[in-house]
Amino acid sequence: MIHDQRAEKFRQIVENKFQIYNSLFMSLPYDKMTNIGMLLPFLYEESKNGYEAGKTPEQIVEEFFTSHTDLQSEEQKLELLFKIIQYIERQVVLFDSIEDAAFPSLHSESDSGTVTNLFERSLLDHKLEKVREKLKDFTVKVVFTAHPTQFYPSSVQRIIQDLRTAITTDSVTNIDTLLQQLGKTPFVNKEKPTPIDEALSIISYLRYVYYDTIGELFTKIRNTFGNGHFHLHEDIIQLGFWPGGDRDGNPFVTADVTKRVSEELRSAILKSYYSHLKFIRRRLSFRGVSEVLQKLNDELYGAIFNNEKITTEDILKRANEAEKILVEHHNSLFLELLLNFRDRVKIFGTHFATLDVRQDSRIHQQVIDEVHAKVFGNIEVTNEEKFNQLIQISDKVNTDDFEGIVQDTLLTVSQITGIQQANGFRGMNRYIISNSDAVKDVMNVYAFFKVCGYKDEEINMDIVPLFETMEGLANAENVMNELYQNPIYKKHLEKRGNQQTIMLGFSDGTKDGGYLKANWEIYKAKEILTKLSEESGIKVVFFDGRGGPPARGGGKTHDFYASQGNTIANNKIELTIQGQTITSIFGNKEQAKYNFEQLLTAGVENDVFKNSKKDLTEKERKLIIELADISYKKYSDLKAHPMFVPYLQEMSTLEYYGKTNIGSRPSKRGGDSELKFEDLRAIPFVGSWSQLKQNVPGFFGFGFAMEEMKKQGRFEEVRDLYKGSDFFKTLVLNSMMSMNKSYFPLTYYIKSNPKFGAFWNVLFEEYNLSKDIMLELTGFKMLQEEDPLSRKSVKIREKIVLPLLSIQQYALMKIQKGEGNKEAYGKLVTRSLFGNINASRNSA
Repeated sequence: MIHDQRAEKFRQIVENKFQIYNSLFMSLPYDKMTNIGMLLPFLYEESKNGYEAGKTPEQIVEEFFTSHTDLQSEEQKLELLFKIIQYIERQVVLFDSIEDAAFPSLHSESDSGTVTNLFERSLLDHKLEKVREKLKDFTVKVVFTAHPTQFYPSSVQRIIQDLRTAITTDSVTNIDTLLQQLGKTPFVNKEKPTPIDEALSIISYLRYVYYDTIGELFTKIRNTFGNGHFHLHEDIIQLGFWPGGDRDGNPFVTADVTKRVSEELRSAILKSYYSHLKFIRRRLSFRGVSEVLQKLNDELYGAIFNNEKITTEDILKRANEAEKILVEHHNSLFLELLLNFRDRVKIFGTHFATLDVRQDSRIHQQVIDEVHAKVFGNIEVTNEEKFNQLIQISDKVNTDDFEGIVQDTLLTVSQITGIQQANGFRGMNRYIISNSDAVKDVMNVYAFFKVCGYKDEEINMDIVPLFETMEGLANAENVMNELYQNPIYKKHLEKRGNQQTIMLGFSDGTKDGGYLKANWEIYKAKEILTKLSEESGIKVVFFDGRGGPPARGGGKTHDFYASQGNTIANNKIELTIQGQTITSIFGNKEQAKYNFEQLLTAGVENDVFKNSKKDLTEKERKLIIELADISYKKYSDLKAHPMFVPYLQEMSTLEYYGKTNIGSRPSKRGGDSELKFEDLRAIPFVGSWSQLKQNVPGFFGFGFAMEEMKKQGRFEEVRDLYKGSDFFKTLVLNSMMSMNKSYFPLTYYIKSNPKFGAFWNVLFEEYNLSKDIMLELTGFKMLQEEDPLSRKSVKIREKIVLPLLSIQQYALMKIQKGEGNKEAYGKLVTRSLFGNINASRNSA
């Protein structure tokens, strides 16, 4: 019933509004674009009917030109296609704005997964004290990353924010004006953003969305669960930050960039305090209080503009002085305003978000090799001997003796103390190692600190291995066991409070092992590492490297975390978000607050409300292992297919990702011209399948594994698993989301391609098999039947971008045939990426 009501509301306030405001596009003053609004529906109809009839994108676009235009030259046709792309990009922005504006109307304060709902449920089940107990030391940490899956320049983002506000009040005049501005504003960066640009873009979200959102949510949680004795710790919701610190595969992130970003983060939070204080001083105009706040105002000004030193303690000291006077002499009038300000100072300190350092283990080994050779000469020793010898040296190495990546790595480590002094220890406190699969990967980083002159007690950093490949996940237990027993590392952990953060990579895991296998191996690794850590007296925190789509660990995030069993440590929920996920799920206050709550309550529910569906029985476990192994074999066979990489190179948009200027990182690791699967980044990999509307990483092998069970007469076992395990159910529903965003008719033409036809058929057959068997398993009549709002949103978005996909495929076909202006068609492919990426919202 509630689903039906929300679906009807969605139709009224999203679908209908889009139809109404979309009509305003017809009269917008685009350059040479007066007829686009009338022509676009024809291209959509040609596409929709054409694909159903088995026509190729080339036939569809050429018939559109013939039937609906009088254009003759290639130049004229290309110009029209570019204008259509620009038009569709703006339609996507309009729909995004309408859907975002509708968010508060479609979601209630007491929805499942909200703080209010958690409170009501805990009262009903007599578990209020247990919830309070869990909240005392539980934390949710969202880490913003600089992954290139969002291309809107800041000028467009500002229009989007204003457009959302205008739509909320149904101000047609403002909407019309903003759409005109949108029509005239470029959507494309002329140059690649630098890591600083990326950092500043996300810092603007910190200042204008998360400062208030997290502050208000903190107050809400405290007021909801407070009882006079309940103390809510300020770290309950934390922010992490990768832009400017994540140098894995990004040669543009240097020690200087990291330092600069740390300064920008510090400056941004101080500016937020300064602005907030202005508002408070308008109310707290009382004798004594006013003077204290004026001093704080001047101190913040000096710190922001004159680089004068100010610490969190300095700010809190002034706030406490003001509170004392307010309580003793002014009847505590407006005290809540001051307390809210103080809460935010405790939450954000002078760092705003914790800046992480990340680098690839293979780069680290290169650094260790060169430093060891410089210190000890070219002697033959094992990798283990290298880091052990370097840890023991007493003299600091001279960074001037090195160059390139080696020098920069040492400079990065050397400046950490300075950043911690300016931003506080919360400002930078961990070093993450990508592609970890051995003890040396962690100990190499420890050795960096020693050769940079740090004494053991001065290394105030957590060292975090990132296990992301199948090999890395398989080695995780041995690696951590050895580390926990290593005397040097053991001593380091004691100093860090016997807490170890371990990062697990869903993106590269799925790319390497397929959807089901990767998720199961990560689940299993968490169980094993939880047990090992508990036995070793270590509190383990799992940090999930998750992207937007299910193929990269995204999808239904609350359901995922709520489905973790009691065998997995639940001390903290920590995950990465990037690009589209920042703007579409955490992009404004209402959405951000709702989704922070969803994460928080998922973790609390897991411990407080025991649910037998969360803990896998031995029988369920064995069945998942069987399914995962069959799925892995099927996916591995696909990866080993001689056409796998060539198909992506020649038939998809893979090689155009690096030309989009939407991110500072190269689209692959390593500098070799030859494309190797292992060097391919997960984002362009998953994104290219998404642009083809095939979404292979989100389902391939999963359906095949279930079909094998069915052939063995064991499908009832799979059905029981789906009904009995929240973990398995979440995987199935997320995989169905991937399939719902697939549209194979777009590439029907490839099945007759002499080179790739057979390979395409392998993909198509697995899609049909997976779709049919998952519908049979769930009893649904359609994909995403249980989530009508998401299903409706996907349907409208797919309709908007179908002409865009036709144009993209048309251009790719022209390039493959070597026909016409190859450079122009290449630009057409690149430009068409943008609208598709943003319309999908979680495509990469």
